Amino acid sequence: MFEKILIANRGEIALRIHRACREMGIKTVAVHSTADADAMHVRLADEAVCIGPPPSRDSYLNMPALLTAASITGADAIHPGVGFLSENARFAEMVEEHGFVFIGPTPEHIRIMGDKVTAKRTVSSLGLPVIQGSDGGLDTLEKAFATADRVGYPVLIKAAAGGGGKGMRVANSRDELENAYKVARNEAKSFFGNDEVYLERYLAKPRHIEIQLFGDTHGNAVHLGERDCSIQRRHQKLIEEAPSPALNVDERAKIGALAARTVKLMGYRGAGTMEFLYENGEFFFMEMNTRIQVEHPVTEMITGIDLVREQIRIAAGQPLSFRQEDIEIRGHSIECRINAENSETFMPSPGLVKHYHPPGGLGVRVDSALYDGYRVPTHYDSLIAKLIVHGSSRNECLMRLRRALSEFVIDGIDTSLPLQQRIIRDPDFVDGNYDIHWLEQQLGKL
Repeated sequence: MFEKILIANRGEIALRIHRACREMGIKTVAVHSTADADAMHVRLADEAVCIGPPPSRDSYLNMPALLTAASITGADAIHPGVGFLSENARFAEMVEEHGFVFIGPTPEHIRIMGDKVTAKRTVSSLGLPVIQGSDGGLDTLEKAFATADRVGYPVLIKAAAGGGGKGMRVANSRDELENAYKVARNEAKSFFGNDEVYLERYLAKPRHIEIQLFGDTHGNAVHLGERDCSIQRRHQKLIEEAPSPALNVDERAKIGALAARTVKLMGYRGAGTMEFLYENGEFFFMEMNTRIQVEHPVTEMITGIDLVREQIRIAAGQPLSFRQEDIEIRGHSIECRINAENSETFMPSPGLVKHYHPPGGLGVRVDSALYDGYRVPTHYDSLIAKLIVHGSSRNECLMRLRRALSEFVIDGIDTSLPLQQRIIRDPDFVDGNYDIHWLEQQLGKL
């Protein structure tokens, strides 16, 4: 097992990884920009190294600085967390070339799944269902027209190297497709440095269902059930729950087994999440995230398995600590992503946290790096906390979540708490009757 791990991230996920390491008896190295010198993960780690000024490109995306920090502190391995360099194949290669262990999948798998076109082609060849669309990238408008005519409108243009809703446009007709194609390519080039796009049939009211997966270097692969991530705005998730209120036992078992089989055939190692669109009883593969997910705690709550601990064990060469038949889904869990933004305008709201009081009690968990007097910086993602609640049933979980949200106090900055309090009381959400478009359609009514 490792003696020291460098955590190449910040905020609540860096703190989450530190806690898993500490419980395993592993020392931690925190890295930080000058803006994060007083961050909680920096205060708690065994060692801390400043890796640059506030802009991410000069600090958390600075590969030489991260590798130097690992070298001077004598770290054995690097955990990339989420975002930043967590799905950067070149970084994973550099980590291993410099003699450290990358706590994640192989660079090859990161590269394959990082390109949406290649990912779809790969999983389709292994038996996973994919949505109708182009066979590859569309380098001309004429190819886009031909594919849309074959698939049928409406269609969705998506960036091959994309994510987070960037480089994504819907076209309801041939006239709309020309503009959507051009805009999506321009956005893809701007955000990802790659203007390749592809086309899919657009589903009217799908759910966003993702399957948590693990593979090891001993040929084992398992799934830990699904998460429903359909409550989202502009393709950014706001609330996640597990199990999904939309799936029955047979559907859950079928898609889980298919995804686990695919991971096993790929020879994948570590944590990964396959994301699907689900509509009218059918699943369609969207993409695979080759890292731990922000919403991993809901799976931990219903399975009792520490996913970050398992990541570390697998990276150290150990086999999975459980088999598929050992995994039992117990109760229900819901996570609210608390963002530092105005709940009406969605404008970012960095600044000084004057008072911070998280909720507690049975079945309530808060993952956050906030504290009284902490100043939320302007340079990074607005996620500042995650409230995760567990109950023996979905109804008990909802009632507990209402209580926990009412107790949550973050003074000094605007947060998404008021919006989440309204969402979970809406009759559609209470009934589990929502899809990926629901929140944006309801915003003016909540």
